Amino acid sequence: MDKINWHNATLHASYGRFSQIPEFSLAQVAFSGRSNVGKSSLINKLLNRKSLARVSSRPGKTVTINFFDIDGKIFIVDLPGYGYAKISKSEKERFGELAEKYLQSGRISLLVQLLDFRHPPTKDDLMMLDFLRQSEIPHVIVLTKADKLKKSQRAKMREEYKEYEAIAGNVTEFSAETGEGVDELRAIMERYSYKG
Repeated sequence: MDKINWHNATLHASYGRFSQIPEFSLAQVAFSGRSNVGKSSLINKLLNRKSLARVSSRPGKTVTINFFDIDGKIFIVDLPGYGYAKISKSEKERFGELAEKYLQSGRISLLVQLLDFRHPPTKDDLMMLDFLRQSEIPHVIVLTKADKLKKSQRAKMREEYKEYEAIAGNVTEFSAETGEGVDELRAIMERYSYKG
């Protein structure tokens, strides 16, 4: 497989209902995390773009599943953030169902689960990690906002996340500010950039 040109990225399509999503031949790497965990910032940093994935200070902004075509070789799939209360019940149900159907569709080559490094996993995070374990979807954990912690805080939080590393097989510390973790995450994703 040729190396991926991470700068060659376009928004392919956004889908508000699972029934709209066609079958694709490209491998799909999905990004999951609670609202405001830094998903859009991480995707933009990975692709070396300012605003391909829309960043919002308002949680719950992504209410569609967004497919980004990376160099014609792989899709990055941005899932709606979970755990945000201030949206209507019907809207929450709609994109809860959308994400759930996609997660259970068998189309995901790899799931990148984002967790905020500054805090232990939330109840929603734990439910997601449990789902990933039971469904056997290959996944890695990315701890976001790494630049916000001092060295001693990092060491303490690493202990918190040790048990999840044993299950996921990989935990990457990431900062959209400094670019820490970008190369590591790209290398992991390249290993999943074929559909097989």
